[in-house]
Amino acid sequence: MKPSLVLKMGQQLTMTPQLQQAIRLLQLSTLDLQQEIQEALESNPMLERQEEGDDFDHVDPLANGDELPTPGNQEITFKDTTTTVDMPDVDESEWSDRIPGELPVDTAWEDVYQTSASNLPSSEDDEWDFTARTSVGESLQSHLLWQLNLAPMSDTDRVIALSIIDGINNDGYLEESLEDILSSIDPELEVELDEVEVVLRRVQQFEPAGIGARNLRECLLLQLNQFPAKTPWLTEAKRLASDYLDILGSRDYSQLMRRMKLKEDELRQVIELIQSLHPRPGSQIESGEAEYVIPDVIVRKHNDRWLVELNQEAVPKLRVNAQYAGFVRRADSSADNTFMRNQLQEARWFIKSLQSRNETLMKVATQIVEHQRGFLEYGEEAMKPLVLHDIAEAVGMHESTISRVTTQKFMHTPRGIYELKYFFSSHVNTAEGGECSSTAIRAIIKKLVAAENAKKPLSDSKIAGLLESQGIQVARRTVAKYRESLGIAPSSERKRLV
Repeated sequence: MKPSLVLKMGQQLTMTPQLQQAIRLLQLSTLDLQQEIQEALESNPMLERQEEGDDFDHVDPLANGDELPTPGNQEITFKDTTTTVDMPDVDESEWSDRIPGELPVDTAWEDVYQTSASNLPSSEDDEWDFTARTSVGESLQSHLLWQLNLAPMSDTDRVIALSIIDGINNDGYLEESLEDILSSIDPELEVELDEVEVVLRRVQQFEPAGIGARNLRECLLLQLNQFPAKTPWLTEAKRLASDYLDILGSRDYSQLMRRMKLKEDELRQVIELIQSLHPRPGSQIESGEAEYVIPDVIVRKHNDRWLVELNQEAVPKLRVNAQYAGFVRRADSSADNTFMRNQLQEARWFIKSLQSRNETLMKVATQIVEHQRGFLEYGEEAMKPLVLHDIAEAVGMHESTISRVTTQKFMHTPRGIYELKYFFSSHVNTAEGGECSSTAIRAIIKKLVAAENAKKPLSDSKIAGLLESQGIQVARRTVAKYRESLGIAPSSERKRLV
């Protein structure tokens, strides 16, 4: 084959740096967006925050005459809290001639403009707070080691205790056998198995109660042993936990009453004492880092109308620094002027991306409120089926854009704070030919279980029959799936003595 030149025509989807930046900002959560804005403020001198009382009567250079879209339903309104820009009263031709309106596609900011990443806080900065970035909650292991340091022990016992603590899982149970713990200890210490068991008893006296147990029976007995001797029904509770725990797990209360020779009311009080114990004592120690949710959208009812507005406290308003923008000159091609012109263009597009993010978020949130007004009025049972395609069609956007907008974005409503994805759910057909949301079905199942007879809990088949009587056609396996998603145990495990 000979090499040859061939001309071909085709279409290819490409993205400009501006579009890439807008998409990236759109999918950020509020906390991530705040960090992104802070980094932009530190790296770009052309950006500054709008302070309270600032005058923003200047013409917005980003405005193109288009008004923000308003929802079709007159009962739903929203307030525009989009980012504004304040520009100096200078001739725009002085600095805009050399700033392109669009950048070439498939490029990055760093390819065209200088960045100031070196100005970001480093680990050597005096103001850099190391603990704020690395601190986490107390772990179970550190909690036990803290108690071990306070306990009077010999050096050999302390080595054994360290091996025991290493074998305790997050639930507080000792996973390793005493023989394995003994084999992990230095043979030169000449430790015997009896010594390991004695040290284990010492560790089991640490807090929380029940720590270091090897099974559920031992865990419950360790906790019961810490109750005062005069506690009512303590002896019977110890006997139940020691000898009849399997029967209690099978909910065979008749057999329990016969074997323990207790009446129904007496057995109920013994079981209540057992249920007051913690089956996973290690989980009481909070080891995770605290997570905070900042709502992006606030929904409230005023004069029988639902108002939708952006959370003004979540994202600060930005503007272009008037003083620095006034230093940019058209004819000056020095390195300093080029740097400032590049920073000015980057600031303008960053603000425009924020404005686009706010507008898109408002469109989507308004349509969600319009579709789910029944939920806001009456609760989960009034939730309507909703998928991404419905919102995408209403706002004239692609489903992938709606998915980005609803990810890690939260709405504050009179009923609580919900992620925007919470309002989307599949549908189930009804007997009348309509549709019922899966979220509404879960709420009905939860309501039916809460009102059931504790002695004869509803089975999945019975719940499916009750739903069918309400016109909702749901299979038994679907009921089981919804029940498990709600964290509701099967009927055999929900049986109680009343």
